[in-house]
Amino acid sequence: MVAADSPANRVAAASLRQPLLWLGAALVLAAIGGGLWWYLGRDHALRYVTARVTRGDIQRTVTMTGALNPVVTAQVGSYVSGNIKSWSCDYNTAVKVGQTCAVIDPLPFQVVVDGDEADVHTSEAQLAKDRVAAVNAKLIYAHDQKLISEGIVSQEQLDTDKSTVDQDLAQIDLDIATVASKKAALHAAQVNLAYTNIVSPVNGMVITRYIDVGQTVVSNLQSSTLFLIGRDMRKMQVDTNVSEADVGDVKPGQKSNFTVQAYPARTFQGTVRQIREGPITVQNVVTYDVVVDVDNSDFALFPGMTADAHIITAERTNVLRVPLPAIRFTPQGLGRQPGGEHRSAPAGTGQRPRRQGRRAGPPARVWVLREGKLVPVNVQTGLDDGTLVEVTSDELRVGDVVVVNAVRPDDSQALTTTGNRAPGANAAPRGGGGFRL
Repeated sequence: MVAADSPANRVAAASLRQPLLWLGAALVLAAIGGGLWWYLGRDHALRYVTARVTRGDIQRTVTMTGALNPVVTAQVGSYVSGNIKSWSCDYNTAVKVGQTCAVIDPLPFQVVVDGDEADVHTSEAQLAKDRVAAVNAKLIYAHDQKLISEGIVSQEQLDTDKSTVDQDLAQIDLDIATVASKKAALHAAQVNLAYTNIVSPVNGMVITRYIDVGQTVVSNLQSSTLFLIGRDMRKMQVDTNVSEADVGDVKPGQKSNFTVQAYPARTFQGTVRQIREGPITVQNVVTYDVVVDVDNSDFALFPGMTADAHIITAERTNVLRVPLPAIRFTPQGLGRQPGGEHRSAPAGTGQRPRRQGRRAGPPARVWVLREGKLVPVNVQTGLDDGTLVEVTSDELRVGDVVVVNAVRPDDSQALTTTGNRAPGANAAPRGGGGFRL
């Protein structure tokens, strides 16, 4: 009988392990080869994000917010103090020039007028009395002049008569001045009495009423505001704040459109009337007030509404348009475009959008997909609105497919860049349907 650990058994076991080792090595090599074959066989073709060439309008705009206000507002106040006796103009009341809107208790002012009228009458009576006295003094003086030649009247008496006449004439002048002074005081009292009627100075609509019956109005150096009246609410204006970087493009007469939160589906039209040159500085940010005239014939707009406004500073109609990234795209491995204006980012990298409304460089190039191949087309660029750019070229037609970006299916970073696509941009299918560079 042979022992288990005999030399013969060890030789037999070694002969059995050698085939198993070769089998394991073969399986490992097969797995490595299969993995390599799968990796090398993957489709690494670029996928292009594309868009169509269109024809339409392009507008360059300046965007800002502003507030709606009446073109003219009148702050109706009081020049006299007193208690409000009544009012007749409420919120949204249409008023006309001279219409009484409120009355301050006139009784204290009427008392003053009555007293001044009595003073005027007294002064006029005194004037009449002094005029009679002056006439009498003149008669005595004339009579004594005849008697002095007969020695009946002395020279001293004649001099006294002359002095009396002069005093009476002077008193008449004083009485006339007194009467004028009393009449002036009466007129002032009558004016104050008239001011107890608070009237509208313009044709318009009452925007705000600040008073009620029984309220005491105190007049001071700054007149108390009782009503705020907007003149002709059919015409309003938007006061906007335009940054100093954009105000140079704004000119009177330019068109504007805006929306308000009250009517989100409606767009209102306006015209720039004035660029006010007085700067408005807040935290070192300088803006300028641009006034836009607005028609409000239907009274839909209210004072104080916030307007999201756009001023059209340049406009092109019925032109060829491509997405702005199309003139920046260059396939990998190529240099700058003609003129050296733009160098494309590597495939799969994002591009920051241009500032709205700036012009691209005049010479540029776009890449058009024709029969699955990239074809360069030289173009002249014009106005852009931050999304689309005007292009002119004899080789470009409406409906042509231009490339705006390139991505790889296995590049997660590149794929995320297609999330911000230009209008009309479409990514090629991932399942092998893309175009190879």
